Amino acid sequence: MSQTYKPHKLKKKKKMGFLARMSTKGGRKVINNRRRKGRKRLACE
Repeated sequence: MSQTYKPHKLKKKKKMGFLARMSTKGGRKVINNRRRKGRKRLACE
């Protein structure tokens, strides 16, 4: 058996990072919603 979750930080950053979020309209909406909720982390580091 092998583990099923093998994270790749760079891949995740490209997909879910702050700059990736800010580059699209929907992504900006996500960031703003998280700001409104008062999240400590807005996007993946």
